[in-house]
Amino acid sequence: MEFSSLKKFEKAGKRGRSESMRLGVGLLFAVAIMLYTALTQGVAGPQGVFLVAAAVIGGYMAMNIGANDVANNVGPAVGSRAISLVGAIALAAVCEMAGALIAGGDVVSTIQKGIVKADAVADPAHFVWLMTAALLAGALWLNIATASGAPVSTTHSIIGAVLGAGLAAGGLDAANWGRLGEIAASWVISPLLGGGIAAAFLYWIKRGITWQTDMVAAARRMVPLLIALMVAAFATYLALKGLSKLVKVGIGMALAIGAVLGVLGWLGSRAWVERQVPSMFNTKDSINGLFTLPLIFSAALLSFAHGANDVANAVGPLAAIAEVVRSGAVGGKAPIPLWVMFVGAVGIALGLLLYGPRLIRKVGSEITELDQMRAFCIAMSAAVTVIVASQLGLPVSSTHIAVGGVFGVGFLREYLKRRHAGALEFIKLHHAGEDKAVVERFIDQFQAATLEGKRELLDQLKQHAAPAVLSKFERKQLRKVYKQQLVKRSEVLKIAAAWVITVPATAVMAALLYYMIFGMVHA
Repeated sequence: MEFSSLKKFEKAGKRGRSESMRLGVGLLFAVAIMLYTALTQGVAGPQGVFLVAAAVIGGYMAMNIGANDVANNVGPAVGSRAISLVGAIALAAVCEMAGALIAGGDVVSTIQKGIVKADAVADPAHFVWLMTAALLAGALWLNIATASGAPVSTTHSIIGAVLGAGLAAGGLDAANWGRLGEIAASWVISPLLGGGIAAAFLYWIKRGITWQTDMVAAARRMVPLLIALMVAAFATYLALKGLSKLVKVGIGMALAIGAVLGVLGWLGSRAWVERQVPSMFNTKDSINGLFTLPLIFSAALLSFAHGANDVANAVGPLAAIAEVVRSGAVGGKAPIPLWVMFVGAVGIALGLLLYGPRLIRKVGSEITELDQMRAFCIAMSAAVTVIVASQLGLPVSSTHIAVGGVFGVGFLREYLKRRHAGALEFIKLHHAGEDKAVVERFIDQFQAATLEGKRELLDQLKQHAAPAVLSKFERKQLRKVYKQQLVKRSEVLKIAAAWVITVPATAVMAALLYYMIFGMVHA
């Protein structure tokens, strides 16, 4: 057997051992949940069995959230090389757990997002079956999406699952179709808002810094302001979304907190930037270094907020089942016991550690190329979009916002590249037949000019020169040469398709699982 073949077998063996190790750790986590729930909750009979099963499924759901959803928080920072993959995973795991345990909430709605009417499934046994089926369907779909390399919304996964199981349990009248329509609208709203805001920040940075002749001087003015805006945005975001368990604040108080901390952030970052200036060069790579530290902090804060908010997707149905088993009745709200919150927190961190790298790489580097400035814009988009949408009453998905931000910066770069290539084509057409050295000198002058200078040069050409006459076919061929695709279209289509089918797919799965459970109980 050839040496190359042996190396292939050795590589395959290592992958197999690694996969077996991950599976083994996941199974140990499930066994630990099962033993703890069975030995400490003191519930016997069929309801006890369902509580143990739901606890294990809740841990499985939490692991899948960690494997899929957390990539949106740290992927851009990893893709821009602001932080290593190992460092990002460790940082996110700690912050996710901290967010879940510190600010994860005391109570949760028993019917997620009000998509199923509370009185539609009043029988406690049927309610437990509904939630068990929904939890398992949501977890299975996330597992499938992660294996396929598609970042999807965990909120939409559990919403679709609850809807499907609710329809199976209570019929068509059980669904709150108006609420479902609002959620469906977020499939379009979230990525468009996220992409638009990220693109706007990137364009601002390009105009204010990288398109300037003296980029270092521009960065001295702009970067402290950008960091101050980031501090203000994240402070407001955390006050509204991440710390609701600790303190209740309205939008006015949250904005005031953000403004105060933003001013402090501006003062601190201005001094920090001044210390960096002597070692900086007038290059884009050097300017990018100023965004590394803010990106690491943004990844940590996004992970904390995600743990505080999205842990309910993992443990909400489990908390609802535990409350029904304890009280024997279906209520509108369910307290989240500490052990249930701990299952969600540990599960999210464990799923990230074991299966998160694939989606982190996907979001960070396989959709479009990211540097620190672009990743900073995506992080800003995540915070600003949630603040704006929450005040407008728009249901948005953090996954769709983050990935939409990646799309936004990628498509903006495509547009700017095409516009620049079009300007070069225009210059060459107006210099057709002239000496090559003259054309190259003009292009060099154009490349080195500021944005305003470029406009003046193009205006001069329009006034004093006549373009060469080219056929329609020749112009089309030139445009093809200059056209660049900086966003991977196959990933855009795959992710968009996964977003669209998430709710119907989980709804069908949950309905089938509900009927399966119903049949097993009545067999």
